[in-house]
Amino acid sequence: MKKHILKRIIMSLLTLSGLTASAQTQLQNPFGLVYQNAIVQNMPGQVNIHPVTYQLNGLSISANVYTPARYDTATRYPAVVVAHPNGGVKEQVAGLYAQRLAELGYITIAADAAYQGASGGTPRNVDKPAFRIEDIRGMADFISQYAGVDPSKLGLLGICGGGGYALAAAQTDKRFKVVATLSMFNSGIVRKNGFMNSGLSTIQQRIQQASAARAQEAAGGPVLYANETKTTDAQADKMPFDLYREGHYYYNKTHAHPNSTFRYTLSSLLDLMEFDAAANMDLINQPLLMMAGSKSDSYYMTDNAFAQATGTSVKELFLIPGATHIQTYYVPEYVDKALEKLQEFYKKHL
Repeated sequence: MKKHILKRIIMSLLTLSGLTASAQTQLQNPFGLVYQNAIVQNMPGQVNIHPVTYQLNGLSISANVYTPARYDTATRYPAVVVAHPNGGVKEQVAGLYAQRLAELGYITIAADAAYQGASGGTPRNVDKPAFRIEDIRGMADFISQYAGVDPSKLGLLGICGGGGYALAAAQTDKRFKVVATLSMFNSGIVRKNGFMNSGLSTIQQRIQQASAARAQEAAGGPVLYANETKTTDAQADKMPFDLYREGHYYYNKTHAHPNSTFRYTLSSLLDLMEFDAAANMDLINQPLLMMAGSKSDSYYMTDNAFAQATGTSVKELFLIPGATHIQTYYVPEYVDKALEKLQEFYKKHL
């Protein structure tokens, strides 16, 4: 009997130890960063990270500012605003590119969208295009006032859904002197038509659902969410699109962060389904770089928006050989190629 009890105690301790080890793995970076070779400690003379908060339309926005090696407030640096993907947070791919750009000499900022991540706003996970565009403008407001930043040399990088919103922001915000996107995702068109037009037959049905969800919120009822169900590995493996299959493993396994979620308020669809990131592309008169993986099944969105960018005399489409959409987020070979192109483009035009 005593041996049985002792065995149960030992098993319990081993279980607790395993849970602790798992938690330490998830939280081992003091800044919560989940990308490879992330900063773990600010060191004099090195690229440093500075967690900051600021107010935007009455909400507290959580952001990370990255400063270059040997950062000197008396020096004037170019700066880059980095907008994260749908469902993503600043500690994932946006942080990776912000850190790598800081290594190239830029002051960069990556912020969680309002109502998402560590930023304020309720209900949680509202995902309205106007808010995401305002988030980008808010990052520009903040970083333009940051010590050492030359506001006349402000660049923009939008990744995935952040890429679509970056295009929309740059159409009218001319503080951005250059615009770049990586694996651009046209959130509104996909929410309306489905990925690769896979949801055309249910458009009106989903509009009705979103309308009912808004009515329920207005009446004081519970907030309804889309994409709230957890996907299993087996379900993900059967998905027909690389973007969603690989996205499951990136966001839920290899680069998971507790603030990152695919869910969004169902009522947000009322705004999303009338949004098109490629509309008014002729208003972009800044130098434009659009990058995508050569094997990305989301490439059609980049191709369409790029073709409509008729207002700029300087535009470039760059395909990263062999990369899928999600692989541009973390695979060193593809990240390096994207950054080499960004450095070339920003150095020439910023």
